[in-house]
Amino acid sequence: MDMEEFEEHLKTLRPRLHRYCARMTGSAVSGEDVVQDTLLKAFNARSQGIEVENIEGWLFRIAHNTSLDFLRSRARNTVVPLTQDIEAAPLSGVDTVAVSFQTFLRLTELQRCAVILKDVLGHSIEEIADIADCSPAAAKSALQRGRGALRLLASEPEDTRLPLMSDIDRRKITAYVDFFRSGDFDAIRAMLADDVKLELVNRLRLQGREKITPYFTRYAEVAKWRFALGAIEGQPAMLVFDGTGTMESPAHFVLIEWSDDRITAIRDFLFAPYVLEAMDWVRLG
Repeated sequence: MDMEEFEEHLKTLRPRLHRYCARMTGSAVSGEDVVQDTLLKAFNARSQGIEVENIEGWLFRIAHNTSLDFLRSRARNTVVPLTQDIEAAPLSGVDTVAVSFQTFLRLTELQRCAVILKDVLGHSIEEIADIADCSPAAAKSALQRGRGALRLLASEPEDTRLPLMSDIDRRKITAYVDFFRSGDFDAIRAMLADDVKLELVNRLRLQGREKITPYFTRYAEVAKWRFALGAIEGQPAMLVFDGTGTMESPAHFVLIEWSDDRITAIRDFLFAPYVLEAMDWVRLG
C-alpha cells in the first residue's frame, strides 16, 4: 500500500476511530484530539517504514493506548466496580451508540474498551483482546461486566452540563454569535489577535489574522446557516444549524478561545460531523 492509499484508508477509518476515542475519553472534543494524535503516530510510523497487515486493528491499538495516556494525564478515569458476573448478552433496551460519552467514562478502562469495540463498532472478542493487549477470556469478562454496568448506568437520569461563565465571558461569546447572525464579519475581524489560530477540524490549520480572513469570507458567501449561543460538553460554543431545517440539533459547532478581549483561537467542526454523535450539547440562546 503506497502513502496515498494509506492516507485514504485513514480518512475512511477516522469516524470509527472517533467513535472509540470519544467514548474512551468521555468527550467528543477530547476524542477528536486523541484521534489526531493517533493519526500523527500512524503517519510517523509509516514514514519510518513500518508495514502492517491489519491497518484497522493496528490503528485501534494506537488509539486505545493514546486514549489511556490521555486519561491518565488528566486523572479522569472513574471505576465502577461490579461484584457479580453478568451474562454477556447484548444490551437489551439500551441504544449503545446513543449512550452519553460521560456514561462510558464511568466504566473501567477494559470494560469501556470491550463494550465500545463489540457493541458500537462490531469487533470480535479476539480483536478486542488484540487491541487491548489482553487474553480473550479477560476481554470476554470485561464485556460481560461492562454491559451489566452500562445497562444500570444508562437507566440513571442525566443532567445537562451548563458552562460556568462569568458575565464578561458570556458577553464575549454572545457578541461573537450576534455578529455571525448579522453577518458583521468586520466586527469579528476587529476582535482577532494578530497571531490568532484557526483549525477547521479534519481539514486545515492556519495562523495569523490575515491568513484566516478567507474563513469569514466563506461564511459570508453562504447563507444556509443559522447561529445560536450554546454549550458543548460544558464549554461555551457557537452552535451552527442548517437553515433549511429545524433547530432540533446542530449541524456543527465552533469553539472560541480568548485572551482578554482578543480571540486567540477558533476551532470549527464543520468538516467533522461525526463528532456530533451522542454529544452533550445545549442551546442557551
